[in-house]
Amino acid sequence: MNSISIRALLVRGMLAGLAAGVLALVVAYLLGEPRVDSAIAFEDAHSHEHEMEVVSRSLQSTAGLATGVLVFGVAIGGIAALAFCFALGRTGRFGPRATAMLVSAGALLAVYVVPFLKYPANPPSVGDPDTIGKRTTLYFLMMVLSVLLSVAAVILGRRLAPRLGNWNATVAAGAAFLVLVGLAYEFLPAINEVPKDFPATLLWQFRLSALAIQLTLWTAFGLLFGHLAERHLLPRAAPARDANGAAAPTTAPVG
Repeated sequence: MNSISIRALLVRGMLAGLAAGVLALVVAYLLGEPRVDSAIAFEDAHSHEHEMEVVSRSLQSTAGLATGVLVFGVAIGGIAALAFCFALGRTGRFGPRATAMLVSAGALLAVYVVPFLKYPANPPSVGDPDTIGKRTTLYFLMMVLSVLLSVAAVILGRRLAPRLGNWNATVAAGAAFLVLVGLAYEFLPAINEVPKDFPATLLWQFRLSALAIQLTLWTAFGLLFGHLAERHLLPRAAPARDANGAAAPTTAPVG
């Protein structure tokens, strides 16, 4: 794959990420924002201190939300497109569409699901403001570990495949990944700062909506980018034309 193709795929990945971001934005607005409003209302009802808003809530839930989700979509689209360029042809006999979906599924698992299971998303009013730096550091540490372990599992599976076969090598690499992730879960400190009187249903709904946003983003990206990548890498042959420039008729095979 030459630099021109990589550049073209990078642009298509960013466009697919932008389109996927629009869909994720709709999910975030419809599912996530009502839960955020409920959490803020809970915080206001239980707090004796009222701080002045630097940015209004209406601006946060519209322009702020759109900017964050769309910029994130474009960024992950470009990064995933580069990962696609590396993975294509190295993960078995998968075409562009299948490779794009594999990259998207792997990214969803490594970048979001694995860290989410250790440090799930929390709405406003959950968490001590004094520990936000520690919580952010631990979350990104878990994410980096997850990505590195995912890459290591893929490399391990490829090296075991000649001796064990593709299926057994995949199972062995997946088992090694789960064991190492479990060890990371065990040794990294747990954080539980949910107030005792915080509604459990609201917390559960917020976390499900956060998961739905990421699922929408990565699924849409995989489908859209796979389509764009296939059209770029496997262009359809132009129909043959006769001497007058008209498309020559094609005859269907008999039998």
